[in-house]
Amino acid sequence: MPRRKDEPGFSRRSFLKTVGAGGVAAGVFAKAPGVDAQGVNAVGPGPVPVTLNVNGKLLRLEIEPRVTLLDALRMRADLTGNKRGCDRGACGACTMIVDGRTVYACSTLAIDVQGKKIRTVDGLASGATLHPVQQAFCDKDALMCGFCTPGFVMASVGLLEKHPNATPEQIKKGLDGNICRCGTFSRVFEAVASVSGRGARTSAGELDADATPLNEGVQRG
Repeated sequence: MPRRKDEPGFSRRSFLKTVGAGGVAAGVFAKAPGVDAQGVNAVGPGPVPVTLNVNGKLLRLEIEPRVTLLDALRMRADLTGNKRGCDRGACGACTMIVDGRTVYACSTLAIDVQGKKIRTVDGLASGATLHPVQQAFCDKDALMCGFCTPGFVMASVGLLEKHPNATPEQIKKGLDGNICRCGTFSRVFEAVASVSGRGARTSAGELDADATPLNEGVQRG
């Protein structure tokens, strides 16, 4: 029914007029010289200079702000050690260490980690000498297809740097964001336990009992 002239409240037409006027005003202020509506200096969408500290070396790239850390290193810097698995922060194959914290590189923007220390599996070995975690993975046969291995190695390094004498429960928690589709979880745990100095005191049965990761699919600190 038509609204009476003396009836209180907004009509549909009045509401639309008000919303339209508000939108126009916001657009005018947003474009006004010297007015920063959101207090954010936008960059892009085209390539912008980005400097990354990767494995102790400065890496200068020209990339779009939307490029992830994984793509920046694999596609632009030829650092292909860490792999792309799910590409949605769930499998852990792309795990890297940024300022001492393990992160999913497929879900981290390269532009956001400028000024931070980035470590990838490519920089773990010292010449022909493998990192202790890498050597343990070989000794314990903790890999099959090897696709998830770089992520597991980096997650293990991050864990052992925080907990040098990690317990089985700490190992399980530290690796719960990584998936091995080949099912080598028990060997991975044995490898990590051997580096932590607990391999001789921890039975394989104890590790196997808790061998299935929870895989919460979140960045781990």
